[in-house]
Formats: sequence, structure tokens, C-alpha cells
Amino acid sequence: MPDRLARRRILITLTKYTLPVVAIALLSSIALWPDFIRGRGIGPFKVGGITAEIDGAQLRRARYHGVDGKGQPYTLSTDTARQLDAERVELSKPQGDVTQANGVWINLRAEHGIYMQKVNTLDLWQNVVLYRDDGTTLNTASATLDIKNNTAAGGEPVHAEGPFGVLDAQGFTITDKGTAIQFAGPAHVVLNGANP
Repeated sequence: MPDRLARRRILITLTKYTLPVVAIALLSSIALWPDFIRGRGIGPFKVGGITAEIDGAQLRRARYHGVDGKGQPYTLSTDTARQLDAERVELSKPQGDVTQANGVWINLRAEHGIYMQKVNTLDLWQNVVLYRDDGTTLNTASATLDIKNNTAAGGEPVHAEGPFGVLDAQGFTITDKGTAIQFAGPAHVVLNGANP
């Protein structure tokens, strides 16, 4: 009887420590499986352009370097990344940078995001800020970025400021590699240097 209790205690202790390790390994393999299939190199804390610290069932301080549909590099970083399923990755405080071939640099950030891996889109919400290097800043509650096609859109009220002045509208669409921004009305605009 004491031998049976001792074996059971050892088994319980061993299970207590090995199950979390197995869970982390499984979650990591699900998140990184596409990179394994492509045969990309694996080093410590870096797989296929992803760098991160593994903490429990999520990646902390994750940074992803990728290339859009036109071959232009971009970087997406986040405080934490958690794989929700085979398609979706939940991001906490995501931030991204992309420099277009025409030289336009765009930065975006938000409190929350969902990255859809197959379609290469990023849904952002809560305190979404898009900044373009000419000083134009857009603030809105939510936005969707199509990374493959270099477009972004939002259907909620947006406040924009920049060299042109100040604009408040009911939504926006960014096209032409970040050089063209269309706003949905009704809109209110105050132009800098405009005559009354």
C-alpha cells in the first residue's frame, strides 16, 4: 500500500510539471507549423521571421517581419500574441510599420487586434492610430488592414489631422499604397491656410 501511494505521488508530481510543457509545445507547433513546412531555419527564439519570448500559452514581445504582396517589407510587433485557432492570432497592443516603394512610411497601433493568417488581414480596435510620415494622423475606434493589397479601411467615426488641417468623418479608406485617403461623409473639414 505505501509503495502504491508513493508511485501515485511521483506520477502526480511528474504530471504536474510535464503537462504545461507539453501544452506549450503543442501550442507553439500549431502557431509555427506553416514555417516548419516552408523549411525555414530555426534558432533560439526565432522562427521564420518571428522573434518572441514564450510565456505560458502565449508569445510575449512578439515581432514578425514579413513581405506584402508587392514584395515590400513590413514589421508587426505586439506585447502578447495568442493563437485562437488555426486561422486567427489575438494580439495585445499591436504596432506595425511599413515603408512603401514610393518612400511613404506608415505606422499603426491599437490596443487589440486579430491577425488572420490565410487572408493576411489585421483587424484592429480600441484607440486605433494610423500615422503617415508627412504628419497625417488618423484616430478611430476600429480598422481593418489588408496587408497583401496595402489597403486599410474603417467604418467608425475618424478624426484626422495633418498638414492639410483637421477633418472629422464617418469612416475612411486608404488606397494607392498609402498615398490616397478617402473619407466617408458627412464630414467636417478645417483647412490650414484656407481663406474664409
